[in-house]
Amino acid sequence: MYRGSKSSVPGRPWQYKAAAFTFAIGMAGTTLPAPLYGLYQEQIGFSSLMVTVIFATYAAGVIAVLTLASNFSDLLGRRPVLLAALGFSVASALCFVFEGGLPLLFAGRVLSGLSAGLFTGTATVAVMELAPEDKRGRAGFAATAANMGGLGCGPLLAGILAAYAPWPLRLPYLVHLGLLVVAIALTLPLPETVPRRDPRPALRPRLPHVPQEVRGVFVPAALAAFAGFSMFGLFTSVAPSFMAKTLGVHDLAVSGAVVFSAFAASTVGQLAMNRVGVGRALPAGCFVLVVGMVLIGCSLLFTSLALLAVGAVVSGLGQGLSFRAGMAAVTGRTPKDRRGETTSAYFVVAYLGISLPVIGVGALALGIGLRDAGLVFSACVVVFAAVVGGWLLHHSAVEPTGRADQ
Repeated sequence: MYRGSKSSVPGRPWQYKAAAFTFAIGMAGTTLPAPLYGLYQEQIGFSSLMVTVIFATYAAGVIAVLTLASNFSDLLGRRPVLLAALGFSVASALCFVFEGGLPLLFAGRVLSGLSAGLFTGTATVAVMELAPEDKRGRAGFAATAANMGGLGCGPLLAGILAAYAPWPLRLPYLVHLGLLVVAIALTLPLPETVPRRDPRPALRPRLPHVPQEVRGVFVPAALAAFAGFSMFGLFTSVAPSFMAKTLGVHDLAVSGAVVFSAFAASTVGQLAMNRVGVGRALPAGCFVLVVGMVLIGCSLLFTSLALLAVGAVVSGLGQGLSFRAGMAAVTGRTPKDRRGETTSAYFVVAYLGISLPVIGVGALALGIGLRDAGLVFSACVVVFAAVVGGWLLHHSAVEPTGRADQ
């Protein structure tokens, strides 16, 4: 039986904005280490392969939550899960503050991944549910901006503080801890949007599953997401090392700004999706990603920071277009009572893309060097994204009528 719930009361504008702020702060913590890995390498002494393995443990945490706890916010409520995600963020930041070697680096990344896995689905829904009816469109934008904007602001903040302030491996996390305290204070008074059940159902992990009738859309959309997130994996793990060792860029603020530009461009691409339409945006995003990855490869070939920055922006635009279009296509075909697990499956494939390819880059770098490994990676993403985009262009699996708000 259901008890009365505050979810029946229309949300106030500050509430969805508070949830969006919390979302952004949580996601920023997951990318804070991006420009700092080179400093950790100097301090501890490990290879580029180890950088990618440390980074990939984050994706493992995300995937673990998405596969085992994707329905917990439907059972427990949005606010408890948001607070749990913030708790994991705090624990992750503390690991980095007291870091003294690889064990705490790994622990911090796993905890960060658990936090991101909880935030990814729960915060997006919470922002939408807390918005008044006449603010739902703005809430959708706020959720998109909070997700990608938060991911982009993490490297930017860490890069600026590491370059121009003391304690480069401590201060970024101390500042983030302060922001997390603010986020917790804003989250505590938020109303619960999930009706309370009596008795409360038991928490049982439920693996994501894609209904048979959706798989024709899901497979190409998820492969496009895999390609786009592999680009993000590159930028949030070894791209700062590329900039330092191949391009001679040692200013961590510049490294953070380049990573930020990729995520900011993704936000723009996602916002442009409705104008382009799902049917065109999904293949178009793949081809724009191809152009961006060619530019990134050329930046390594000709040692050009300008080409890398332009490649980051173009790749981010392509990723944003294809990712949001793929999400709209998948959710548009999925029955409402199966959307949660299907969306989780979509994110699982995306996060496999952010982790597995960059481990390959790290392994290749041991044998052929970081620059050549980056060139091989860029070529592989170009071919992969072009094949997926070509398949989408010549098949009608994705209806052009899909919308991002479905």
